[in-house]
Amino acid sequence: MTLFDLLPPDGPDGSPPDADAVYDAFATWAAGRDLTLYPHQDEALMEVVSGSHVILSTPTGSGKSLVATGAHFHALARRVRTFYTAPIKALVSEKFFALCDVFGAAHVGMLTGDASVNPDADIICCTAEILANIALRDGDRADCGQVVMDEFHFYAEPDRGWAWQVPLLELTRAQFVLMSATLGDVTRFEKDLTRRTGRATAVVRSVQRPVPLIFSYATTALHETLEELLRTKQSPVYVVHFTQVAALERAQALLSANVSTRAEKDLIAEAIGNFRFSSGFGKTLSKLVRSGIGVHHAGMLPKYRRLVETLAQAGLLKVICGTDTLGVGINIPIRTVLFTGLSKYDGVRTRLLYAREFHQIAGRAGRAGFDTIGTVVVQAPEHVIDNERALAKAGDDPKKRRKVVKKKPPEGSVGWGQPTYDRLVAADPEPLTSRFRVSHAMLLNVIGRPGDPFAAMRRLLTDNHEEPAAQRRHIRRAVEAYRALLAGGVVEQLAVPEPDGRRVRLTADLPYDFALNQPLAPLALAALELLDRESPTYALDVVSVVESILDNPRQVLSAQQHKARSEAIGAMKAEGIEYDQRMELLEEVTHPRPLAELLEAAYEMYRRGHPWVADHELAPKSVVRDLYERAMTFTEYVSLYGLARSEGLVLRYLADAYRTLRQTVPEEARTEELTDLVEWLGELVRQVDSSLIDEWERLRSPSDDPAAPVAPPEPAGVTRNGRAFTVLVRNALFRRVELAARRRWDALGELDGEAGWDAAAWSAAMAPYFAEYADLGTGPAARGPAYLLLDRGARVWTARQVFDDPAGDHDWGFTAEVDLAASDEAGTAVLRITGVGPR
Repeated sequence: MTLFDLLPPDGPDGSPPDADAVYDAFATWAAGRDLTLYPHQDEALMEVVSGSHVILSTPTGSGKSLVATGAHFHALARRVRTFYTAPIKALVSEKFFALCDVFGAAHVGMLTGDASVNPDADIICCTAEILANIALRDGDRADCGQVVMDEFHFYAEPDRGWAWQVPLLELTRAQFVLMSATLGDVTRFEKDLTRRTGRATAVVRSVQRPVPLIFSYATTALHETLEELLRTKQSPVYVVHFTQVAALERAQALLSANVSTRAEKDLIAEAIGNFRFSSGFGKTLSKLVRSGIGVHHAGMLPKYRRLVETLAQAGLLKVICGTDTLGVGINIPIRTVLFTGLSKYDGVRTRLLYAREFHQIAGRAGRAGFDTIGTVVVQAPEHVIDNERALAKAGDDPKKRRKVVKKKPPEGSVGWGQPTYDRLVAADPEPLTSRFRVSHAMLLNVIGRPGDPFAAMRRLLTDNHEEPAAQRRHIRRAVEAYRALLAGGVVEQLAVPEPDGRRVRLTADLPYDFALNQPLAPLALAALELLDRESPTYALDVVSVVESILDNPRQVLSAQQHKARSEAIGAMKAEGIEYDQRMELLEEVTHPRPLAELLEAAYEMYRRGHPWVADHELAPKSVVRDLYERAMTFTEYVSLYGLARSEGLVLRYLADAYRTLRQTVPEEARTEELTDLVEWLGELVRQVDSSLIDEWERLRSPSDDPAAPVAPPEPAGVTRNGRAFTVLVRNALFRRVELAARRRWDALGELDGEAGWDAAAWSAAMAPYFAEYADLGTGPAARGPAYLLLDRGARVWTARQVFDDPAGDHDWGFTAEVDLAASDEAGTAVLRITGVGPR
């Protein structure tokens, strides 16, 4: 029986059940789950069922999710649609599965832009941007009776805060439940919500944590602080760093300490089981977690983060070294938070932490149901610790103490000490700052709704939360955007207003979700028509078109540019180019940008008729294409560019590319080679980390069991997808062709040395070929199916890779055996070279 089945019956006249009946039914359900309502939960739920807006500002771990569940229950009882919003897709997905479990899958849907599951359901989980676009498109006519906004402090995010503000401005018939642990002064929201909607607004605050926190300032060395925390049973400890590099370095440094006992390590090994760790960072993480030390940051593969979370939940990790991303919906139960500093680089400058950031992270300490107190320790800066040690060494002798030369903060750093610590501990979170923004998409959404769009837009621009000067800037921006839409023929003015007051309208119907998914997807479709279908590079050109509309994976492009510039410098030095000229030429070297000229011309042409695309940047790049052309595995590619700390970002990009290729490229534009490439990409992502693809597939097929596993199972064998596995075999063989063409015997030896084909063996085997032919082809034709002969056995495939020689003889090549069982175990093609030479 689900919570939906416990809804109280309607009144005798068919009216919704009264507030008391709804509250009692929910309280009974909670009690049946051994959940005792805290006073602030009780107060918030009573305000919700009475119809008031609720602003819930309570500490982390104080049960805001239970209030949200009660709010949804109340909305269902009133027979209105309710939306749950969160800042990140992972949190939306997590809440979707949780609500499916509570209310039943038939009553819960999800919208994230990537996936649409049961979109007509009574309860919708979505990202804040999705709801904002719905609010803009439908205004107060939107089918939305209630909005539960989680992590509402994202209202102040510079780039995304507009999405938290727009629903407050437009959904005047909805009941709002705004929740966060760090809201600060909310008087403005309290008054504004009531003014706009006529509903009362209740602010429910509680500084009383279910698990109280104890704060301290440590002037001992960090390893000594950690030893003390572990000795006094204050683990698990989350050690907060502000860069991924620092988190990993700290974790590796802890390997020399005896964090876990032999018995505890045995339990960890048993819990890990046959979990597949790839080479590179995976091997490092395996060593760390088996010692009771975790690492957690956004650059890790999702399966690794989930493994760390799972082991932490089981109480098997004593120390977790991570970044400050812990504050957003990360499910790691910890007893102690240890700050390594109180300053961070925010992408623009190095600054002190805001009180909101400090309390958001500190609030993760203390596990309800496990701990009676939580501990927050702030580590003093190293120069302060050194000064304290010097003073201690001087003792009580005033003369010696005066002679101590105190160290200063490193040059360029932001200095802080105990006064900063004291201020942050005592400070309330800063008031939330408005981040309203105007875009072409906003205008199009408003123009497309019923009624007079000028009146709606005027109200939106002049009655938001911005200061007057900012409002004037937004008005100017809106006028510019409207003129561009008018000039582009996207909208037209009406000579005679329509009965509803409309004086302007769209010249064509926009897709329902044009602003909710890839906004440049229509441009990509138009650009596909410019490609030569008969070109041997057609499939890769399609990939390049799709890659140009994806968000830039900054770390990957930076690594590509660095590598390209290093190679360019070497080539220019070999040519004898002078230093100053080298530096000038180097400015022109960037990451690979296939089809850039064609795509940029298409973008300019498309923008004339579709001005809203100016809100989005076209970004030609080559990541999927680069990976495919290099015929590398994921691990090899990450190693090539030194991306071990960012492999999670690389994989997310590849997964996004796979989904966009499947969703965007129409059937008539597909070829056999392109289909093979897409299948290869999906299987590559799945074998590296099945959670990214499998979850998406589950969401596209909601009839599956909605219960999400805590840790993803290992993916099915790579050989089960014959089409994708054939591409993996072809790439593995062609990788060797490419290395042989460049006479990279050392790299070939690394690939095949264990099978007896070391560098010397490869060099000797290929010497007769290069004595007969000047070079070895590696172009598009050379990697095509015509040059690969496969005999598909039940357990072993026999492969013959034919060389593309300049004379066109096609008699040279090498043979290999592909072990299917070993390939399934490794998640990639495992082969053994058996011979090189003419047939």
